[in-house]
Amino acid sequence: MSSFKVLFHVSDNEIWPKALTNIRNFIKDVGPGGAEIEVVANAAAVAAYYNNEKADMIQQMAELAGQGVKFIACRNALKAHSLDENLRPSFVEVVPAGITEIVKKQSAGYAYIKP
Repeated sequence: MSSFKVLFHVSDNEIWPKALTNIRNFIKDVGPGGAEIEVVANAAAVAAYYNNEKADMIQQMAELAGQGVKFIACRNALKAHSLDENLRPSFVEVVPAGITEIVKKQSAGYAYIKP
């Protein structure tokens, strides 16, 4: 059973490398399965899920997803950036509003981290 619940909020594309490093370090410290981890991307950060020039970063996300990390995209942000949610990587879940997802998770006891 996971002893921690953590939400990482990424709203800026430049933050992704730091966020992914934070997540890897956290998992390394608490151990695999030691936490429920969700990453909510909204605003411009949703574009990273579609950036073929950053295939290595998407691969890192996929590897983390394989370890149980949930990656979330805000539908409002996808629409605002003209990104087709049907073309997202299979490990990315779409929610209607990223901000609402953040509030729900915080209400459910998730620690909020904004790298």
